[in-house]
Amino acid sequence: MKRMTLAALCMAATMGLSAQKPMNAPKGGKAISDELIGIFFEDISSSADGGLYAELVQNGSFEYSPAERDGWGAGTAWKQIRPGHSLGTLEVRKEGGIHPNNPTYMRLHVERVKEYYDYKGWKGFGLENEGFKGISVKAGAQYDFSAFLRNTGAAKQVRVVLGVPQGWGKDPKVLADATINVDSKEWKKYSAVLTASEDCTNAILQILVLNTGILDIDMVSLMPQDTYKGHGLRKDLAQALADLNPRFMRFPGGCVVHGGGDGFWDTYRWKTTIGPKEQRRGLKNTWGYHQSMGLGYYEYFQFCEDLGMAPLPILPCGVSCQGSNGGWGMKEQAQDVVPMSEMDEWVQDALDLIEWANGDATTKWGRVRAEQGHPKPFGLKYLGLGNEERISPEFCERFTYMYKKIMEAHPEIVIVGTAGPGSHPGNPDLENGWKLAEELGMPIIDEHYYEPRDYFLTSRQYDNYPRDRKTKVYLGEYAAKDKKLIDALAEGLYLLHVERNGDIVCMTSYAPLFAKKDATNWNPDLIYFDNERPYLTCSYYVQQLFGQSSGQYYYGDCVNIADATNLQGQSVVLNTKTRRLYVKLCNASGDTKKASINLSRFPLKKKATKTVLSGQPDDENNYEAQPIAPKKETIKAQKKLTLDLAPYSMVMLEYQL
Repeated sequence: MKRMTLAALCMAATMGLSAQKPMNAPKGGKAISDELIGIFFEDISSSADGGLYAELVQNGSFEYSPAERDGWGAGTAWKQIRPGHSLGTLEVRKEGGIHPNNPTYMRLHVERVKEYYDYKGWKGFGLENEGFKGISVKAGAQYDFSAFLRNTGAAKQVRVVLGVPQGWGKDPKVLADATINVDSKEWKKYSAVLTASEDCTNAILQILVLNTGILDIDMVSLMPQDTYKGHGLRKDLAQALADLNPRFMRFPGGCVVHGGGDGFWDTYRWKTTIGPKEQRRGLKNTWGYHQSMGLGYYEYFQFCEDLGMAPLPILPCGVSCQGSNGGWGMKEQAQDVVPMSEMDEWVQDALDLIEWANGDATTKWGRVRAEQGHPKPFGLKYLGLGNEERISPEFCERFTYMYKKIMEAHPEIVIVGTAGPGSHPGNPDLENGWKLAEELGMPIIDEHYYEPRDYFLTSRQYDNYPRDRKTKVYLGEYAAKDKKLIDALAEGLYLLHVERNGDIVCMTSYAPLFAKKDATNWNPDLIYFDNERPYLTCSYYVQQLFGQSSGQYYYGDCVNIADATNLQGQSVVLNTKTRRLYVKLCNASGDTKKASINLSRFPLKKKATKTVLSGQPDDENNYEAQPIAPKKETIKAQKKLTLDLAPYSMVMLEYQL
C-alpha cells in the first residue's frame, strides 16, 4: 500500500463531508494544521480509578498489594463487618481464582449470622467498602451492583446495602438494598440494581452473607447507570473534556507507558487492558497506586469515537523510563533495555494493536475487538512509540527497529516519535531526537517542556525552526508552572505563536489533564476534581478557546495591536469546512491596548460572538472559588473595527461566513 504523506493525511482529514460546502480561502492565508488542540490522558493523580472511570468501589478485585504502596493489601478500602454479633473470618486466597490475570479473591468463612439475644437490628457477616473516600450517589439514580461469587454447600442469601454511616455501633441508614440468591459452586457473576433514595456524598457499600458456610467473592462493582454515552465514564468529567472540543487524545501516558522508575515488570501492555473486566491484569501505577484497567484500551478508543477525536496510543519501544534505577538527577541517566533478540515481541504488540483497531472482524485481533462489542474498525491513524526516553544509542537502535518493521507492514500509519524530556534548543536529547527523525523520515516528533510563565511569555521557539523540515512537531506535554490567570494568558500567548507556526507544529496537548483532590501527584493540572464535581482552571478556559477555534488557514496581517510587546499577541484562523472565522487577541500586561482589525477580505454575516476571559493576574480557580470564566455576548459583525484590550485579558471574536 502506498504511504500517504503527512500533508496528504491532514488534507484528507479536513476535506470530509460537512453540512455545508467548504469555502475557498481568501488570499493571504497560510495553511496550518486543524488538529492543533488535543488532550493527553495519563493515569496520574488518580485520574482513572476514582476519576474518569465511573466505578465507585475501590479495590473491587482485591488486587491491591504492598508492592504498590506500603501498607496496602487485598483488604485495602474494605473492612470486615458482623452486625447482630455474627461471627466469621476473612481469608485472602489466590488458588482457583477467576483468571490468572486476576488471581486474588476473598473467602468468607461464615460461622454465625443469627441475632445475638434480643438484638433486632441487622445481621450477617461480610464486607464493607468505603469507595474512594466515600461513595457519592444521587436521589433517584440507579446503580448497577455486580460481583463474582462462588458458593460452597447449600445456597446462600447475600444482602447488598447502599447506606449512610450512622456512627460506631449503629446500623447504616439504608439508601437502597437487594438480596441475591447464590447457588453456584463455580464462579458466577451476580447483579442487582440499586436505586438511591436520597443524595449522599459519603455512602458505603455493605455485602452481608445471611447463611453459615463458605462464600468466595471477587470483582465487586458499583457503577452508575448514567455514564457518558453509556460507556462507563464519569459524566461530568467526560463532558468537561468534550467541551474542550479536542481533535485527538494521546493515551495512556506519559511515564505510565514504560514502567516509570521500576523497570519493565510494570510496563503498560495494551493486550491485558481489553476484554472482560475480570480478565484484565491490574498494574502498579508509576505514580504510586493501583491501576485496575477498568479504563483500558477499549474504553480509550471508544471515548475517542464518542468525542470525534483521533486516537493516539503510545506504545513502549523496549527502553525504560529515564528515571529507572534511580536515574532522575544522575548525570548519565540509567536505562533498562530489551535485548535486540527479544524486540520482535514489542514489534508484534504494535502490529497487533493496529489490527485490533483497524482490522475487520475476520482478522485475529479484529475479531477480539468485535467480540467486545465494536465490530466496526476504530480507524487508527496515529501511533506513538516511546515517551521521553533518553535518546541514547540503545534507544535509537530499538526505535529504528520497531519503526521500520511497522512501516513495512503499515505504511498508512503515522508514527509519532519522541524528542526526550526538556525539548529546548541545545538539549542533547532534542538534538539526537531530531537527528533520528530526519534519518528515518519520521512524520511527527513529540516535544515536551514545563516552564515558569516567563518562558511562555517571551519564548517564540518555533519561529526559528527550519521551514523545510519534513518532520512536524507535536507539543505533547507543556504547561506553565502555576495555575493563576497570568499563567493561563502566558500559555495563550504561546498558543498564538503555535498557530502562527501551524505549518510546523501540527498538534499540542496540555499536561497533566486531571488531578483528584487529596490525591495529587503533580501541579498544576488542567482540571481538578473531587467526588462531586470538576473544578476548571484558568488554563482550561484558554485551552477551550483554542479548541473551539480550529481551522485550516492562518492570517497574520488582519490585526494590528498598537505599541505591542511580547505580552500581546493575535491570531486570525479560518475554518473553511465550517465557514467560521476566529479572531483571538491576548493582552498579558497591566495596560489597556488598542487593536485595529480589518476583515475586509472575508464575507461576514451580520452577527458575531465575542468571548472575553479576564481578571486580575493572580486570580486562580480552586476548590473554594471559581472567579475566572469566559463571558459571551452577541455583537454586530464589522469588517473594520477598533477594540480595546483590557489588562490581563483574552478575547475571541467568532464570525459565520
